[in-house]
Amino acid sequence: MLVIEAKLKGTQAQYSKLDEAIRTGQFIRNTCLRYWEDNKGVTRNDLQKLCALLAKNKQTPWAKKLNSQARQAHADRAWSAIQRFYQNCRLGRPGKKGYPRYKKFSRSVEYKNSGWKLSASRRQITFTDGFQVGMMDLWSSRDLVWYSEKQISRVRVIRRADGYYAQFLVDWNRREEHDFQGKMTGIDLGLKEFYTDSDGNTVDNPRYLRKSEGRLKMLQRRVSKKQVLGKKQSKRYHKCRSSLAKEHLKVSRQREDKARKEALAL
Repeated sequence: MLVIEAKLKGTQAQYSKLDEAIRTGQFIRNTCLRYWEDNKGVTRNDLQKLCALLAKNKQTPWAKKLNSQARQAHADRAWSAIQRFYQNCRLGRPGKKGYPRYKKFSRSVEYKNSGWKLSASRRQITFTDGFQVGMMDLWSSRDLVWYSEKQISRVRVIRRADGYYAQFLVDWNRREEHDFQGKMTGIDLGLKEFYTDSDGNTVDNPRYLRKSEGRLKMLQRRVSKKQVLGKKQSKRYHKCRSSLAKEHLKVSRQREDKARKEALAL
């Protein structure tokens, strides 16, 4: 499997509709979890049937707007959490068993084989479910033109601090060929150095979080000063909160980029 990520560019109205789709997916998952708690002997098929009932229920008209396979995907998320809890109980693992929890701040919605359509150039994607998001541009350094829509098994829309992203799960056998020289090298990850190999070579730890601590503290103080308990938060508060989230996202991406580059260099 191969995951290709592209940034979604659209209007503010389209972003608002994506937020509605994300909240609807969260509602489906939490409803399935509540149904499992209130009834005994609930199976995965029962949760799939519950999705159809929610779409037909006049009291929840927003559930029908979400694509049917997307509703099933969120029911599968709830069932995965339930199965993980059952497995931990059967194995008798010490500590907490991971009881399924309700989601409060979901940031993604997942589509399967329907509810979306790529353009011929693979530069735009159109969401065709009831939320009527419409066509959005795809910004990515990796080209999707080499893959057909049949190879894309799932599309996940993710909301991050700096915008909205679409992840494409592509059915592709990835092969990386190396010219084996008959020599093996062991590595030891550490805190002072990023890693040390068996030959004594070391790679310095960039310490991205340590270098960004000053700015993170400043942004956190701004958020705390503008927060008013028990009242609706101001626009300045949300602006500062967004800046803080972007800084954390930057550090996370720096760490991931460093780890990937060093792993490929070995």
